[in-house]
Amino acid sequence: MTILQGIILFIAAALGGALNSVAGGGSFITFPSLVFVGVLPVQANATSTVALWPGSVASVGAYRKEILLQRRVVLLVLGIIGLVGGIAGAELLVHTSQATFVILIPYLMLLATVLFAFSKPITTFIRGMSKRTPVMEHTPVSRRSLFIVSVILLIIAVYGGYFGGGIGIMILASLGVMGMENIHEMNGLKTFLQTCINGAAVVTFIILGAVAWLEVLVMIVGAIVGGFGGAYFARKVDARLIRGFVIVVGTSMTIYFFLRSIGIL
Repeated sequence: MTILQGIILFIAAALGGALNSVAGGGSFITFPSLVFVGVLPVQANATSTVALWPGSVASVGAYRKEILLQRRVVLLVLGIIGLVGGIAGAELLVHTSQATFVILIPYLMLLATVLFAFSKPITTFIRGMSKRTPVMEHTPVSRRSLFIVSVILLIIAVYGGYFGGGIGIMILASLGVMGMENIHEMNGLKTFLQTCINGAAVVTFIILGAVAWLEVLVMIVGAIVGGFGGAYFARKVDARLIRGFVIVVGTSMTIYFFLRSIGIL
């Protein structure tokens, strides 16, 4: 890695960390930047996940009260499923050939971009379901609904370990299926599960040697700097502009990787 490449990765990670602290979509910046500097696509995806994971761990603390409201069995069952699915998805990624992953990238980017673009109306819809629910009221969960969401979450977790873009809104929607209505509790549980899934993937990537270590160390520092600075600058920028920027970047990267996969670029 050259000094210029290191600077590029630091800036990309800082921007990605800032976006994740405000609106999400940081991987739209970090993953392509790694590919641009020459990291192989599979390793780039694994490295991007590792670089951004510390930020998601920090966000769990912001929802600790909502997370602790959940029944222990719900946290245990869904947490274990998230870990298992994250490991499976990471294993699947590492054993995917570079050529195959290059073909899949534009479709994965497209899915993540669409989920991000429509995350606000989906969240608004779910919030509308909970408008009569007191903020800290505990939402009971039946065994049947827990089983159904466990199956759905396993699929989401495998996808999350494999690529991960858009899993936040996927998890939120699945919790709605489970019957949860309090949007604050749902966000807390979503953050917890997303951290479990990505954490399992991170450990798996490290064990299997899929991480570009020099690049990831530079990016972790950048992501931490960006995460802390993101909250400050977010107060000065219209949130719609930030979301619009992420959608434009996601769309542009989808087009780029599609053209690359068919040999035009």
